Amino acid sequence: QVQLVESGGGLVQAGGSLRLSCKASGGTFSRYAMGWFRQAPGKERAFVAAISWAPLAWNTVSTRYADSVKGRFTISRDNAKNTVSLETNSLKPEDTAVYYCAARFPASTGTVYLRTNEYGYWGQGTQVTVSS
Repeated sequence: QVQLVESGGGLVQAGGSLRLSCKASGGTFSRYAMGWFRQAPGKERAFVAAISWAPLAWNTVSTRYADSVKGRFTISRDNAKNTVSLETNSLKPEDTAVYYCAARFPASTGTVYLRTNEYGYWGQGTQVTVSS
């Protein structure tokens, strides 16, 4: 059973930054496709960023971002630490939401997944609040 635990959320002023982390346990993390989603009050859970897995350490992984965060957020993974991170910069009040980490296994190598129903494992979420 895969378990995901997010951390790093908090309260930040507009223009600030946060680094969200998601630690996985219970499986072979290096073979998971990973994603970050967010859910604001009264809204559906929405795609933020995704990263694929690669069979060899020197293979390039694929990443994808929602248009609203492109150029401001960066997703990365550290297979040695079973962790996927989301670096969030130039935060805006509209980025306020609960951020969820998700994992998909099995997953096609090099493929990123953008829909919530493509992921089978979810963390409990971490709150990000951006004040104006």
